[in-house]
Amino acid sequence: MTARIQPDEQHPDHRIPDDEARLERQTGEGAQELHTRARELVLTGGTWPGDELGDTMVINMGPQHPSTHGVLRIMMELDSEEVVRAKAVIGYLHTGMEKTGEELTYVQGATNVTRMDYASPLSNELVYATAIERLLDIEVPPRATWMRMMLVELNRISSHLLFQATNGMDIGAVSMMLYGWREREEVLRLLETITGLRMNHDYIRPGGVAADLPDGWREHVADTMDLVEAGVADYDALLSENPIWLERTVGIGRITTEECLALSITGPILRSTGFAWDLRKAQPYLAYDDVDFDVIFTENGDVFDRYRIRLYEILESVKIVRQCVAKMPSGDFRVQDRKVTPPPRARIDESMEALIHHFKLFTEGFKVPAGETYTSVESPRGEIGCYMVSDGSGKPVRMHIRGPSFYNLQSMGPMVKDSLVADAVAIVSSIDPIMGEVDR
Repeated sequence: MTARIQPDEQHPDHRIPDDEARLERQTGEGAQELHTRARELVLTGGTWPGDELGDTMVINMGPQHPSTHGVLRIMMELDSEEVVRAKAVIGYLHTGMEKTGEELTYVQGATNVTRMDYASPLSNELVYATAIERLLDIEVPPRATWMRMMLVELNRISSHLLFQATNGMDIGAVSMMLYGWREREEVLRLLETITGLRMNHDYIRPGGVAADLPDGWREHVADTMDLVEAGVADYDALLSENPIWLERTVGIGRITTEECLALSITGPILRSTGFAWDLRKAQPYLAYDDVDFDVIFTENGDVFDRYRIRLYEILESVKIVRQCVAKMPSGDFRVQDRKVTPPPRARIDESMEALIHHFKLFTEGFKVPAGETYTSVESPRGEIGCYMVSDGSGKPVRMHIRGPSFYNLQSMGPMVKDSLVADAVAIVSSIDPIMGEVDR
């Protein structure tokens, strides 16, 4: 089932049409600049008679800029206040995590991938673990499956709350930074209770999860979901009909379905164009077949729609989490296979064999049959995939992560074209890029 958000009445679009005579981008080998060039000056009744300056100007937005958070540089070619074109310059956060992952054992790898999209680390851990499990040909117990689903949905909520907070601040609704952070703190506190950490959990591991749910988890989850639901209602009342917010977001940064598909863009950006594509529905994994939720989509493809989609996706995730609480099965939280699962902690103090098994598993890891696979899940930003190649040893010979932010950042080009400089800030914010998975 999908849920269409009815479009609001759009503001008239008075933007200047595209100039088909613009020269193609000129770049030298390794160049990272746009080039200014002379533009034909057309005199009309409103221009200064003696003004012969028809050149465009190239400026940098970032990396030292509140909206790009120190890790993204955007080079903009401007004709007065109008953005002619823009180019993202990446690499300011480059860490080489994929090559690092090829030097780590399969057991150690989860601590690496969880730091890529640091706003939704559990999605990274999930796609990494499922790739290894497919190569090992093992199936995790039902309790581990439902625990994973509940955790990634909690993480989706915290990620979208972070977007609401920072998106509001970028566009000028500074109070949203406080309100979004307020509910996000409660979700992170819940994740810390379950996994032991607020972020970068290393909790979803090949074969299941690291530990069982703690005592009192049901009540904690229920209370947190009530707080989040009330917070979303506050955000909706504060922003969705605010005339200043509408002026800054409605009709700004439009993109079409065809442009998204041509650039491999997924997630809320694609769904804002009317294409209701969500891997949880289109290619179900975990236990998404057994829960009821809607895919939220709109038709306008603008900044306002991307804000609304993420707002209502929080409520859908709350719905899924509550169903996980009600349907959580009992049993093992990880597969009982000595080749991939360490012995119980209590056994290490009692058995020398258990101690040796634990030591070898966490120092040498386990061997994975030779082969290759690709798995994908729906992260808060779109399709995150893991391509894994094994040569039969204890380390992957090749690991590549399809980070949705890397592809989604391309949408900035068609979105900012012919927009104003002030609108460009709102557009980049609405993409919701996490640079950790761009510069991986």
